[in-house]
Amino acid sequence: MGEVLPMPRLGDLFTDTRGGGDRTMRVSWHPERDAVVLSLWAGTVCRGSFRMAVDDLPRLLSLLAEITTVAAPPACSAPGGPPAPDAAAGPSAASPGEQTGEIRGPAGHRLLPIVPAPRVA
Repeated sequence: MGEVLPMPRLGDLFTDTRGGGDRTMRVSWHPERDAVVLSLWAGTVCRGSFRMAVDDLPRLLSLLAEITTVAAPPACSAPGGPPAPDAAAGPSAASPGEQTGEIRGPAGHRLLPIVPAPRVA
């Protein structure tokens, strides 16, 4: 990786859902490069980065908005009424963080190919 610079004025830090606290993703805007940088960190060590052109942000934001809509919790049922349909799935249903592999989207969206993960020694 290149030189580590302080976080730009506009950016944020996200913690990995797997816990541990030392795995994070930093998102930072670099106007001088006309790019948003997503970087993956293990503690204080940058493990990888991705520069996204600002022109690609609307597409990313559209995808994130769609995911937010789909992942929204179901409306609560009336007190004393039957449980919400998803509650019947019980603890055996895998959480979204545990599901991997297929990526499905609504009609009109291109499905991403499933690429095997490289083996790392």
